Amino acid sequence: MQFWAELPENWAVSRETPGEILSAAQMRAVESAAIAAGATTGAALMEAAGAGVVAAVARHWPEPGQALVLAGPGNNGGDGFVNAGLLAARGWAVALFLLGDPARLPPDAATNLRLWAATAPVHRLDGLDDPALAAALAPEMLVVDALFGTGLGRGIDGIAALSARLEAQPLRRVAVDIPSGLHADSGAALGEGALRADLTVTFHAPKLGHVLGEGPALCGRLVVADIGLTGPAEGAARLVAPPGAGPLAKRMGHKYSHGHALVLGGGPGHGGAARLAARAALRIGAGLVTLAPPPEAIPENAARLDAVMLAPVADAAALAVLLGDRRLNAVALGPGLGHQRARDLVPAVLATGRAAVLDADAISGFAGDPAALLALLHPAAILTPHEGEFARLFPALAARLADPAANRVEIAREAAARAGCTLLLKGPATVIAAPDGQASVHVAAYGWAAPWLATAGAGDVLTGMIAGLMARGLAPMPAAEAATWLHAAAARRFGPGLIAEDLPEALPGVLAELLTT
Repeated sequence: MQFWAELPENWAVSRETPGEILSAAQMRAVESAAIAAGATTGAALMEAAGAGVVAAVARHWPEPGQALVLAGPGNNGGDGFVNAGLLAARGWAVALFLLGDPARLPPDAATNLRLWAATAPVHRLDGLDDPALAAALAPEMLVVDALFGTGLGRGIDGIAALSARLEAQPLRRVAVDIPSGLHADSGAALGEGALRADLTVTFHAPKLGHVLGEGPALCGRLVVADIGLTGPAEGAARLVAPPGAGPLAKRMGHKYSHGHALVLGGGPGHGGAARLAARAALRIGAGLVTLAPPPEAIPENAARLDAVMLAPVADAAALAVLLGDRRLNAVALGPGLGHQRARDLVPAVLATGRAAVLDADAISGFAGDPAALLALLHPAAILTPHEGEFARLFPALAARLADPAANRVEIAREAAARAGCTLLLKGPATVIAAPDGQASVHVAAYGWAAPWLATAGAGDVLTGMIAGLMARGLAPMPAAEAATWLHAAAARRFGPGLIAEDLPEALPGVLAELLTT
């Protein structure tokens, strides 16, 4: 089942209306605004959430059996009380266990507990290691995790023991909103850990923690239930959607009307990364691509290239002469460039104000003086670091990423604002941020996983794809988003055994599907 298969129609990710992905605070703000406007009530939202969970359970496990609902001390527990009642109405034999003091439940949760208690017992838990809970578990039982939701910011005592107990036998596990113990903004398992689910049902929109960090491994299948909320969340990141056909289609004209990308290369024996980037820029649709290594590396590259042109660039002065040709409208630099050559050539490229993608050595070459690079950047540039390169350029921000509660999107936004250009922070969930605060997340998890991208040279291909799209006229943010989506789609299309050289060759099939649908 693909990740988006069960999203409601009014939310679904599409080329026209990309969906949002929210932090816990943004979700609370959406709920509070709807309640304040009189559009709904807390009780109605709780009923809708409970119904959404049970509807998803019915689709995945249609035959009723035994169910055990673990309810916590907050509104997530309130959702659990609703789940218990609705499951019982569908024929499940339900046992409800409550962690915490019922007298301290929020009002709406307390109301739903009273409704359940009027017809069935409530089993109190002294802790997550309570022997009564162990005695109640049975193989193939449905366990509903409604202990702690998206507001959790600390570890839970006893969660590791409970997790081990649940893992010790075959159970069907559903998490309400998010697996207990998983941070909703970072995707980190807090304290002793988090419970694993086979199915996670969240509400209105995915949360950052569902796709970042350990989220995909702990959530199982992810379903988004519609609970009647509408409207955008202030400051929310977008989910990267498939690119539209318009920017990708070849227009009538000549090769120069589709842009000319320049890829800067390194010395002899170090040209593979730049050749990968150049091939990718050509495959993505740039009209022309030139690779510019040092003069002594021309023979090596000439033996390996055909459609990609070559131009020798010995130093910054030679590069300035080459860039005098304004038809060279996008530059990729960094893959295989070498640190010293990067320090020489990066200033010459950025001084022109031309569209530029900086990766690998173009970032790491300034590790000793990141301020020197940051001072040169401009809005037409894109930085594409992995976490190690990000740490060399933004050491203080990188240190914050180590915090289990860190919001990766907000940190990427801060970095983009400091750099004054678009930043693409690589990872299984790639975060793209612009200096004006726009942010998006590309999800390569669940049905959209692309594990084969963990191969040498894949990032060099992405650099070339972004440069090729910018050569064709795409602005930095759309170019980064489209390239990231196409990059993962090409990997999925090829599948196991992928190496970086396969990615550009898989692109025509991906593009053909997009252009004909």
